[in-house]
Amino acid sequence: MNLLLVDSLDGTIPRMGVWSFSRRHMAKSISSVDPFCHSCGVSPALKVAVEPTLQEPAMTDLIKQEHRDGVLTLTIDRPDKLNALTNSMYTRLADLLFAADEDDSVGVIIVTGGPTCFTSGNDLVDFLQDRPTHLDSPAFRLMRAVTHLQKPLIAAVCGAAIGIGTTLLLHCDQVLVTRNAKLRMPFVNLGLCPEFGASLLLPRLLGQARAARLLLLGDSLDGSEALTWGLANEVFDDGAQCLAAATRLAQRLLAMPQESLRQSRQLMKQAGMAELQAT
Repeated sequence: MNLLLVDSLDGTIPRMGVWSFSRRHMAKSISSVDPFCHSCGVSPALKVAVEPTLQEPAMTDLIKQEHRDGVLTLTIDRPDKLNALTNSMYTRLADLLFAADEDDSVGVIIVTGGPTCFTSGNDLVDFLQDRPTHLDSPAFRLMRAVTHLQKPLIAAVCGAAIGIGTTLLLHCDQVLVTRNAKLRMPFVNLGLCPEFGASLLLPRLLGQARAARLLLLGDSLDGSEALTWGLANEVFDDGAQCLAAATRLAQRLLAMPQESLRQSRQLMKQAGMAELQAT
């Protein structure tokens, strides 16, 4: 089976984005978190059972979960680092998604970073200390969890969504954003290649010219532009409105005949899965 790690042409495991960072790149960051850091990864089309990985309590606490009325809300909660993702946070997110897929009491999943910031990408220091070297690396497991997910996934994006924060949205069923959202994929700017099937999905969604503005030039989009370009479904004035709308949308999905919803969603994603795996 082919695993899509970055949008590469060979069959080897390519470098994660942070592997290519030099001291010159790191010097540009005023803290241990680079706002333009990101990771690579994805997965096959078939659902698989994955055992949860034990986490240190401190990092586990950085991913909040709320299960209410059939809706599981996962919140990245590291505001002091602009919700930058560590390996432990990737693992925790993946574990929760795999578990939710097996939980009959969960019908819809919302992923968010709260009312002010979605995620600034990867925590550079953490990733440089523990570089991914195999397919069970945390970032790869998260991509596998997302692409295997059998239940609707809604993204509520308030504020910055850099690198993985934007490429993740291409795999969500619905994307809600605030007007001050900032979507950016600065891969080429950092000497890297796009991740998570972005080189396939973005040109198909936006057209070649607009995709090139995002992937080749690293341009950013605010929430209104993301809506106009088709990367988001709805735009809201503030984070509270965005999060409330995500909950309402989840309840609408829950009210649908669930087996029909599941099969229809699977048919929609099935068509492009072979190309996604081959990218």
